[in-house]
Amino acid sequence: MASELYFSKEIANLMYATHGKPIKNCLQCGTCSATCPSVEFMDHTPRELIGMISADLKDEVLASNTYWSCASCYYCTVRCPAGIDIADLMYALKRYSMWKGAYPEGLIGPAFSESFIKMIMRTGRSFEPVLAPSYIFKYGARDFIQEAKTATALVMKGRLPLLPTKIEGLDNFQRMVRRIIPIGESS
Repeated sequence: MASELYFSKEIANLMYATHGKPIKNCLQCGTCSATCPSVEFMDHTPRELIGMISADLKDEVLASNTYWSCASCYYCTVRCPAGIDIADLMYALKRYSMWKGAYPEGLIGPAFSESFIKMIMRTGRSFEPVLAPSYIFKYGARDFIQEAKTATALVMKGRLPLLPTKIEGLDNFQRMVRRIIPIGESS
């Protein structure tokens, strides 16, 4: 279809929107992959992922856990000789996959992001007593008992509220977010 953008062009547009350098400038030198502290948890290195985007391998990119494993340390961005903001590329891919509803099953990152967005849309701020269990229960986190003990101690010391508070002007905030992020309308 003539009106359908190539995947690489869609991602390039997302990068342009965040003032990032185009990924077409990538030298494929591997510096990003060599400096990444999370690379051992990724199914594709950042360099491979950029190559896959350039080759318009949309399904393979969206099935990857690479951008969900990114620690956002920005080592790759700082060290990139082409000046590509690779960490922002990872954020762009997260947003894109959430927008398209296309990400690998069983990853905690997308579930946490969805829970976070819903929480923000309801109250205008994060509320950990609801946010954490929303993905702990879903994925059966092994440390649930320890998390519950920690949460109880925080509540007892007044460091963790029992009920969420809403921000002033919540309706204005929600309208603004819905104009920016289409996913915000699902709450």
